[in-house]
Amino acid sequence: MKLATLDMVIVLAYLAGIFVLAQWVSREKAGHQKSTTDYFLASRSLPWWAIGASLIAANISAEQIIGMSGSGYAIGLAIASYEWMAAATLLIVGKFFLPIFLRNRIYTMPQFLEERYGTRIRTLMAVFWLGLYVFVNLTSILWLGSIAVAQVTGMEQMLALALLGLFALAYQLYGGLKAVALTDIVQVTLLVLGGLLVTGITLGHIGDGSVAAGFSKLWATHPGHFEMILDRDNPFYKDLPGISVLVGGMWIMNISYWGFNQYIIQRALAAKDIREAQKGVVFAAFLKLLMPLVVVLPGIAAVVLAPELGKPDEAYPTMMRLLPGGILGLVFAALVAAIVASLASKINSVATIFTLDFYAKSRPQAGQAHLVRVGRIAAAVSVVAAILAARPLLGSFDQAFQYIQEYTGFFTPGIVVIFVLGLFWKRANEAGALAAAIGSFALSVVLKLAWPSLPFIDRVGLVFLLALALAVVVSLATRPQQAGSDLIRTADVDYSTSAGFNIAALGVVAILAALYALFW
Repeated sequence: MKLATLDMVIVLAYLAGIFVLAQWVSREKAGHQKSTTDYFLASRSLPWWAIGASLIAANISAEQIIGMSGSGYAIGLAIASYEWMAAATLLIVGKFFLPIFLRNRIYTMPQFLEERYGTRIRTLMAVFWLGLYVFVNLTSILWLGSIAVAQVTGMEQMLALALLGLFALAYQLYGGLKAVALTDIVQVTLLVLGGLLVTGITLGHIGDGSVAAGFSKLWATHPGHFEMILDRDNPFYKDLPGISVLVGGMWIMNISYWGFNQYIIQRALAAKDIREAQKGVVFAAFLKLLMPLVVVLPGIAAVVLAPELGKPDEAYPTMMRLLPGGILGLVFAALVAAIVASLASKINSVATIFTLDFYAKSRPQAGQAHLVRVGRIAAAVSVVAAILAARPLLGSFDQAFQYIQEYTGFFTPGIVVIFVLGLFWKRANEAGALAAAIGSFALSVVLKLAWPSLPFIDRVGLVFLLALALAVVVSLATRPQQAGSDLIRTADVDYSTSAGFNIAALGVVAILAALYALFW
């Protein structure tokens, strides 16, 4: 597959345009020097449309487009539960978590942990998140994105990987979160449009020119690929274990990801106010309902159009070969947009945590301009580290999306326990939080070794319950937080939501119920 001249022009125009736009929206008034609030929280001024679009742009990247299409090819529509259940999770985050975070003017998740519990748990989790973002998230996006770029352009994969990382770094290096969030509406529009074009054209090939006929034929010939709830005899039951997907560990993974994950929640923390943040979250929830059309259905279509693929993760790039000139350039630009937007989000969050939770703590006298400069250096170092680590860490996996879910699942139960108890149970203390954090990893390793047949989603749910019990017991068995050490205020938090939020939330839930009823 090669890009024609028109395709190259489209891609280069996108790259130039998004770079110029990022610099333009990042500009400051004459004489104003960027502060940490400007750089890491976009001056706390993001509107709802930027928040919603940026949430999706940070989330949907190569690991979703390439990885979930690969899982769609291997498993089917059931993998869409990660997308559709995320929509419901976003409503919970908007209703119950954001009011507390914004009331307390939280800027990083480690900061919340320090103000609620103390410095030890903040340091432990900050180190964990930095390692996760650099060596799991950044590496997976770079690796999977470079597969697609290499297949489309013929470029050597490691060169493609390095160019993606360096462009994402350059694009957001000056403006920080503002450069990322205020351009993400363009990125998401391009992503959705490009993805729908791939879906429409692939279904058209199956249906002899008719998208509807192609979908009907695909469903009729491969009904097993349209089952949301897998039976025990399904070969992929261990990846998505039936009904427990809806009532078990996937909730824990989604709550951790959408509620307590710095590079996701940072957009909402930068909102003008709580109402703007909640509108942005609802906007993102509706976009999540649409995402399986963009990231899963092309992989299912590849079962008919390319049944002999060597690896499932080759499904999406293979479907791109069906695109005509011009359309291929637009779709390729959309794929690059998703990769760049998500990379930029994670790079900025690495810089935020390192600068504000480590460097600024050790150098309290450091000025605002100095801290912004340190953040830019941290961003550059994280990209170089991820580029060097990508092949050794991910080169041997067939379904990288499933790898990411399983191994982050070692830690997510403890994260959810720590935050949920910290938000809603005053008796929780640092000893209990540390027990949950360490216990989550230890229990996950023990269960994986002792009970290898247990699906990892079920393991996440079981470890959550065990870590929750451990945190409660240890908190009750040890001294309460010292008076004045808990700086998080919850007594005066207003959990009420607008009529618009409530109506939109009911709409999301109704659509989810209809989707699961149709594809059960």
